[in-house]
Amino acid sequence: MDIETQTGLSKRTEVEIRAVLTGRRQGLGTPLLFVGPAVIVSIAYMDPGNFATNIQAGALYDYKLLWVVVMANLIAMLFQALSAKLGVVTGRNLAELCRTHLPRPLTYAMWGVSEVAAMATDLAEFLGGAIGLSLLCHLPLLAGMAVTGCVTWLMLMLGGRGFRPMELMIGMLVLIIAICYVAELFFTPVDWTAAAAGSVLPRLPDTEALTIAVGIIGATVMPHALYLHSSLTQHRVTPRNDEERGMLLRFSNREVVTALSVAGLVNMAMVITAAGAFHAGHREVADIGTAYHTLSPLLGPAAAGVFLVSLMASGISSSTVGTMAGQAIMQGFSGFKIPIWVRRVVTMVPAFAVVAMGMNATRALVISQVVLSFALPVPMVALVVFTRRRDIMGRFANTALMNGTATASAVVILLLNAILLVQTLG
Repeated sequence: MDIETQTGLSKRTEVEIRAVLTGRRQGLGTPLLFVGPAVIVSIAYMDPGNFATNIQAGALYDYKLLWVVVMANLIAMLFQALSAKLGVVTGRNLAELCRTHLPRPLTYAMWGVSEVAAMATDLAEFLGGAIGLSLLCHLPLLAGMAVTGCVTWLMLMLGGRGFRPMELMIGMLVLIIAICYVAELFFTPVDWTAAAAGSVLPRLPDTEALTIAVGIIGATVMPHALYLHSSLTQHRVTPRNDEERGMLLRFSNREVVTALSVAGLVNMAMVITAAGAFHAGHREVADIGTAYHTLSPLLGPAAAGVFLVSLMASGISSSTVGTMAGQAIMQGFSGFKIPIWVRRVVTMVPAFAVVAMGMNATRALVISQVVLSFALPVPMVALVVFTRRRDIMGRFANTALMNGTATASAVVILLLNAILLVQTLG
């Protein structure tokens, strides 16, 4: 498809959305026009960091940590909805508002923390795609990383041709990941009663379970996704009045709930698969490579192959989205336009450094998710502060109930991080 056609696809989508906002278009397909930003963001909730933490959770603790996945996903829905609302109502993204409304020293500190989070994110995503490719094609890990870097570069170039091609491309990869994990459930023996209980009964059997729980939260509620969602909605369609803003927000909230529900179910399927396959006799399975090699004799080569396909789709798509988020963070805080290739290089360097130093790739993935959990309060607190201010949000400022729920969610994350820090320091 040529550039003009792809750019035209985005233009046609914008024109049709305007027809909906003005009441000139209705029909069953109308909601599909608004689907896109939350689908792109949802890939951050199914990235290789999720694979690493969910494999450990299921292998070590059976179904006991499923409730952490459920809680993290509900918190993610709330904050992604706030981020999308910020972009729709203000026409600016979270990083830009931080630069405008916060003291300069605080802005620089937030920028630094957010950059570390973005690099930790891309470490997990880039490594995950490379691990899947190297295992499937029997390549050295560094070669897998080089191929992954080239593929994500091509996807980013496509993203420069308008918002709709990228939305459709990421949507296809999300569908592939979801189908793969539905298939895995058919290969895996599952105790559905225990899985249901684990989803609703909060339990932390030991301190290692706490570490994994915080890693799950860090892999589920992603700092870079909170920045990115406001960036994706700020210019997609510019509302001309509060009535149009309200309509855009209603469609946005529905998309957030739907897209992140799918992501949450995929994460639960990851834990359930690991629990069913590994907990009974292979609790030592703690990394992606071992999981792949163990799945083949346990559940058959088809199950192992499906696992790698989902991992590759996850790594490639989430690395692309991670670079987009990193660019939004850097441009928003600095106020300068950053070429996408600069951002791609910046976020690739830590991943290559980890592999070159001989570190265990999956262990690096889990550690990166804990780093993300420590960085998470920065955009969470900023979102709560900005979306409650009437001078910024007008009549779309948060209600008292929304403020209370968002504040309580942020406090839960802060408490878990504090407990993990005390545990880490002995």
